[in-house]
Amino acid sequence: MKARRNKKQVPSFRKLLKTSKVKLENKLKNKQFKQQSTLKKYRKEQRKLRQAVKDAVSKKPIPLEDPKKKRPGKRIEREEEEEEEALPLDMMDEDDLQLMKDLGQRASFLTRDLSSSEPVHARKQKHERVIDKYEKIPRTLQTAPEKELIHLLPIKDKSGIIPRTREKPVIDSNQDEEDQEEMEPEEEIIEEPIKELTLEEHLIERKKKLQEKKMRIAALASAILSDPESNIKKLKELRSMLMEQDPDVAVTVRKLVIVSLMELFKDITPSYKIRPLTEAEKSTKIRKETQKLREFEEGLVSQYKFYLENLEQIVKDWKQRKLKKSNVVSLKAYKGLAEVAVKSLCELLVALPHFNFHNNIIVLIVPLMNDMSKLISEMCCEAVKKLFKQDKLGQASLGVIKVISGFVKGRNYEVRPEMLKTFLCLRIKEVEVKKDTEDINKQKKFMTFKEKRKTLSRMQRKWKKAEEKLERELREAEASESTEKKLKLHTETLNIVFVTYFRILKKAQRSPLLPAVLEGLAKFAHLINVEFFDDLLVVLHSLIESGDLSYQESLHCVQTAFHVLSGQGDVLNIDPMKFYTHLYKTLFKLHAGATNEGVEIVLQCLDVMLTKRRKQVSQQRALAFIKRLCTLALHVLPNSSIGILATNRILMHTFPKTDLLFDNESQGSGVFLPELDEPEYCNAQNTALWELHALRRHYHPIVQRFAAHLIAGAPSEGSEALKPELSRRSPAELFEAYSMAAMTFNPPVESSNSKRKDKVLQGDSFLSEEISQLIKRHCSEVATQSPLDFTKYLETSVRCQRTAY
Repeated sequence: MKARRNKKQVPSFRKLLKTSKVKLENKLKNKQFKQQSTLKKYRKEQRKLRQAVKDAVSKKPIPLEDPKKKRPGKRIEREEEEEEEALPLDMMDEDDLQLMKDLGQRASFLTRDLSSSEPVHARKQKHERVIDKYEKIPRTLQTAPEKELIHLLPIKDKSGIIPRTREKPVIDSNQDEEDQEEMEPEEEIIEEPIKELTLEEHLIERKKKLQEKKMRIAALASAILSDPESNIKKLKELRSMLMEQDPDVAVTVRKLVIVSLMELFKDITPSYKIRPLTEAEKSTKIRKETQKLREFEEGLVSQYKFYLENLEQIVKDWKQRKLKKSNVVSLKAYKGLAEVAVKSLCELLVALPHFNFHNNIIVLIVPLMNDMSKLISEMCCEAVKKLFKQDKLGQASLGVIKVISGFVKGRNYEVRPEMLKTFLCLRIKEVEVKKDTEDINKQKKFMTFKEKRKTLSRMQRKWKKAEEKLERELREAEASESTEKKLKLHTETLNIVFVTYFRILKKAQRSPLLPAVLEGLAKFAHLINVEFFDDLLVVLHSLIESGDLSYQESLHCVQTAFHVLSGQGDVLNIDPMKFYTHLYKTLFKLHAGATNEGVEIVLQCLDVMLTKRRKQVSQQRALAFIKRLCTLALHVLPNSSIGILATNRILMHTFPKTDLLFDNESQGSGVFLPELDEPEYCNAQNTALWELHALRRHYHPIVQRFAAHLIAGAPSEGSEALKPELSRRSPAELFEAYSMAAMTFNPPVESSNSKRKDKVLQGDSFLSEEISQLIKRHCSEVATQSPLDFTKYLETSVRCQRTAY
């Protein structure tokens, strides 16, 4: 007889592949749900079973109840049936009676096989027969039991259910108390006191713990770096060490973990942004390598997000001075942890501008730029400057500028000036250069289909099509980023910058942000729209005349005005004589004290006002500025004198007719009026640069060299010409190069070669070696006895005196 085949065939591999992923997931979920429900039922039955045993043991014997007494609820019918089948009540013990009542109520889980995981109602009929047999077994009633029995759970066997009992031990209450008293000192003896460590032992123990933690961090980090895709889960293990609870090493370990994770993310993060998968992408079948890469990217983004949240929480706890109950870190250590967290955020801001959550980092960093802590504020400002300098496209810079502008407006312009000074590091000038080159080298236009059809044959059109396709591919390969996109981003960035600047000029003119605003306008003035020039110059002049500005702020106003006019303002017919007059009038406010730093701004203003606008400057104005600058060089520090003399040298080359200042004879009518504030009418042509002769005797060698060079007429060749390291540098560069900010003389003073002698020279030691030998030779000769006649020498001396008279 043939064996019957199983109708349920095993599905083939091809059929399994055709099964949809959703169906397989549903099957798996159903299977898991069934397992969970079965486990829940099993746990519930076990709980009821334990409770039943506990109740059976703890309950005291009670007198028998009247069998005919009615009981409330649904148990009346059930009890009547049990009374019919049970033995007479006078033959049962009270304990047995109570146990049987409980067993009757809990027969569903007392008689069940505990090893099975089936529901309670399974095989109910089969178990009912066993219970009936157990109920019909006769029990003996002991009228006076010697010892109290404890009824245990019955055992199920092939023959049926076997009841079990155990004698309850009688414990005297007095003996109980004595035992408790005896146990108390024993427990005290068992608890060993904590060993107190000395300071040296404590430090050794801490060093040992710290070394173990360092080894653990190093092992996890090296494993992640060796194979990031396989060991991405170890990032979670390493991140869990941020919650180190050992008070001895908690702060140090957390700092090490923060820095280690920061370096790890910088190394293993890909050079693209990871986006979440769509539902269609999740449902499609992919290769194992692709699935592994997706899991790595999901894990990386998840851990990076949790890491940033941890850093944010550390900074928030420090700012709020919030100490958690479960935290082992003291409030004093919060600042150190916060500084490390901010440092890591700054590093990630600069290193990963393309990766996920970069905007979240910007939102965290920008408020910290205005923090009360100078260290944290400088750290964040430097990070933003670095980001601006290396951001070629402009996407990250635009995000930072938006947040800073909103923050400044929200704080009502009461922020640190350093926040706005970061704008000076924006790379916006490159757009103008590339725009000019695009205007010069215009892109080649491709022919339309109609033009090709008119002018070219069929074969020529075919070749032209292939040629144009090749040119497009080459253009795409050469261009790293879209120039149009870059120009658009830079334009939007500059709009936000100028909006911020103009708001401060309009609403907060007495704000400490004004110097930074004027400096920024001076740098980006060539990009301002020509329509705003008139209004901007009016505002700048009103600020200067208000008298509320410091000297450096007024210099920034002058610098901004001339930057505006030197760019697109060349086409405008504007003569800013009032700005020339203001600078000429206030030059003598500079001195060797606090205002010495303002010389650098003056040198930049002179370059824009006189050198770059040489065609708009008259000879009288140039002569007046050269004369006043030479006078100014007498009472400033050496580096300022060098910068001023270098400026005069450039002006003499730019305006050749100014050489008349080297002639003592006056030219024309009038007398030089040095106290007059108008450079056009002070008659500077009737004076001479006598200050150069005083500067020629200056203690600084470079000042001497420049003064001698100018007295000789500033020649480019010859013995009086300057060396290349002096002639090729701009005045501002010379000012910085010879600065004495470090309290050192530049160039350094040569040390004397004389050696210090310990002993004082006396007697013959002053004589040279030749004189000493001559004296010794004459002294060694034998003295001859000859009469000493001084009269003849006296007679000759008297004759000489008489002839003299």
